[in-house]
Amino acid sequence: MSDMHLITCQDVIKLYEDEKTGIQVPALRGIDLWVDEGELISIIGPSGSGKTTLISIIGGIEKPSSGKVFVDGQLLNTFDDKRLTQYRREEVGFLYQLPQQNLVWSLSALENVRLPMKIVGNLTRQEQVKRAEELLDRVGLLSRKNHKPSQLSGGEAQRVGIAVALANNPKIILADEPTGELDSVTTFQIIEYFKELNRDLGKTFVIVTHDYRFANRTDRSLRIRDGRIVSMHRAVKGKELNVEEMISAGVPSVEIERQLAAGREEFIYVDSQGTLRLPEEVITRLKIHRHVRLEVHEDHVRLYPVD
Repeated sequence: MSDMHLITCQDVIKLYEDEKTGIQVPALRGIDLWVDEGELISIIGPSGSGKTTLISIIGGIEKPSSGKVFVDGQLLNTFDDKRLTQYRREEVGFLYQLPQQNLVWSLSALENVRLPMKIVGNLTRQEQVKRAEELLDRVGLLSRKNHKPSQLSGGEAQRVGIAVALANNPKIILADEPTGELDSVTTFQIIEYFKELNRDLGKTFVIVTHDYRFANRTDRSLRIRDGRIVSMHRAVKGKELNVEEMISAGVPSVEIERQLAAGREEFIYVDSQGTLRLPEEVITRLKIHRHVRLEVHEDHVRLYPVD
């Protein structure tokens, strides 16, 4: 059973049909993934790697072609459209790359945060306003509550978007390229907000991005390529850095990244079928073609290229 983790994906495959040829094109090729409650993870990969499709399936926007997706012990595959709509509104918060995707431009910051609560309708107006103000205060924008998105900077608008994603107190926050339009300093600040909210509220964050600045900032970072997760890396215990202090001290972002990367370790990802994918640089350097020889020892294995 999959209720040991908050999110579990088991051999998830997603196929799309090419409109011109009618050929089935795989976006996900057998994803195995688990996320524990309260984790902050990033899934990093280039455009077309399948990362947006993956969180769309976890968020109940799309359905897998095959495989199983469990969230909080619930099998999403069994949900009908009505139950999926309820799931998206009440159990998941979404944050996208552009403020226009997260916010209604004609509404104030306060009204934007209230909007998801009004749709669900389980709070009075007074309770909605109180919660909206608390969330805006948490992201440092209570003083801007009456400003419309066009009156805010890009970073401020994205912080309002975070408050909107948290409005209905969801279990999971799914963020799709949340810093794609932001500069390095603002990106670090947004990541710090994610980490602070994750720590203080215990919310589970799954962030998909091509931005490798996230790789060194989350509990775990998974790399996705061609619809498969290929590696995972995490911080080495005892080598954590206080990035907020470094930013305040004026340490250049390049130097922060260098020090963060030095405190991480990377692992090859092995799926439930025992499949692993070697890094392309290793394949090229060792001239590996279609086969390797496997030697099994008591506590390790060795792979050797085969001519």
